[in-house]
Amino acid sequence: MINKDQNTIRIVLENLGIKEVNCGLSDGLAWKETTGEIATMISPADGRSIAQVQQATSEDYENTVKMAQEAFKAWRMVPAPKRGELVRLIGNALRNHKEDLGRLVSYEMGKIYQEGLGEVQEMIDIADFAVGQSRQLYGLTMHSERERHRMYEQYHPLGIVGVVTSFNFPVAVWAWNAMLALVAGDVVIWKPSSKVMLSAIAVHNIIKKVLIDNSIPAGVLNLIIAGSKEIGNNFFADKRVPLISFTGSTEVGRKVSRIVGERLGRSLLELGGNNAIIITPSANIDMAIRATVFGAAGTAGQRCTTTRRMIIHVSIYENFRNKLVKAYSQLQIGHPLETSTHIGPLVSKASVSDFEFALRKVQQEGGRILYGGTKLQGDGYESGCYVVPCIAEAEGHYQIVQEETFAPIVYLIKYTSLDEAIEIQNGVPQGLSSSIFTTSILDAETFLSPEGSDCGIANVNIGTSGAEIGGAFGGEKDTGGGRESGSDAWKVYMRRQTNTINYSTKLPLAQGIKFDI
Repeated sequence: MINKDQNTIRIVLENLGIKEVNCGLSDGLAWKETTGEIATMISPADGRSIAQVQQATSEDYENTVKMAQEAFKAWRMVPAPKRGELVRLIGNALRNHKEDLGRLVSYEMGKIYQEGLGEVQEMIDIADFAVGQSRQLYGLTMHSERERHRMYEQYHPLGIVGVVTSFNFPVAVWAWNAMLALVAGDVVIWKPSSKVMLSAIAVHNIIKKVLIDNSIPAGVLNLIIAGSKEIGNNFFADKRVPLISFTGSTEVGRKVSRIVGERLGRSLLELGGNNAIIITPSANIDMAIRATVFGAAGTAGQRCTTTRRMIIHVSIYENFRNKLVKAYSQLQIGHPLETSTHIGPLVSKASVSDFEFALRKVQQEGGRILYGGTKLQGDGYESGCYVVPCIAEAEGHYQIVQEETFAPIVYLIKYTSLDEAIEIQNGVPQGLSSSIFTTSILDAETFLSPEGSDCGIANVNIGTSGAEIGGAFGGEKDTGGGRESGSDAWKVYMRRQTNTINYSTKLPLAQGIKFDI
């Protein structure tokens, strides 16, 4: 049994260079001595201590920024395809450590091992995407209104990119940002979640040799682990960091946006999601059930794209509800490294408290628990972080349904017309991911039209959770408006410049103004 076999974990930690006490400050090439507080990482899987981290200080942050500034001067002048070559090698290094890093992510965060592997694969995929992007940082050529003038635009490296990541994707979100930032010619300062420090340290151990072997300057890829009292508002307010990419709660995202905005900096925000699937009378119910179970219960409900609301036509509601409850009853809850496990623990006891509060609240507002909603205790659940995923009947206007509870709760809501369903779907503050299951082309196209879903992601006959690397990821409204990963998301990491060249011997002035000299 893996949950009893600490030797497996010990080997993984050794392979990834994780020690009993680890430094929380790296310039990419070396670990730096720090004097900050020591934090102990506890696994939500079994409540055991994994390892400790010596955190950085505000003085360390200042030194890191200065080093990153110097590194940027050299890195921005490296041709983009050569920057892409470094990203390719980083992707290969991640391939070589995929199994171990996936296990660490699983054990430290709580997602099941297959999801841990999937997260590392996302890192590899975005590296592959970024390699191709390094040869496609295109600008446009426009026709000038002036004779013998040429006008075009180009994109230049932006500078230091600050990346603040959340616990639920300890490594992939960094890669979404860092790989594109690297090919864009930027340098990166990564501040990971305080709940998953070791996964970030493991990533920097993996990439260290690649950076050294390719003579990359110190300060191109930086890791700084510290509490918010040491590195928080000062990071967001720092004019030397032109872009802050923040993934986290809407509440904190508002603060980040305000602080960065006050200095007219850029912020890329990936915040809350309250995602819904609309089930129409013509839907393939079996497909919809599979999408719902994976989307609502996967990662123990701790994805920003987790399915939190099911909007079901009244004519099929009872049938869908009964099939969903049956499917939930077959889910195996247990240690995330066990191969038979479908659902691992929540990341912390505080998350369990949020789960329990939401269920009390929905019942107070008139809802009904159909399945689950209990905390698991006893043998195998000693960490206190395990719960039974919950299905609840509710109405779209309930206050708790309007909020995002980062836990495995899905609310079932009835509707009678597609217009009503879309109104319920859009009637929450968040706007990340959405889906409709239908075989009607009219319903599908309406859902995807301007009068349809108001989310950044809208799917047909696919669930809400997860996204392909090739598409831009992000959402609207309280989700923050940011876009990461594919499509033209690379543009946020660069500054745009319009250029005009006069190849004549005359200088026509704007507005037809003339004067002699």
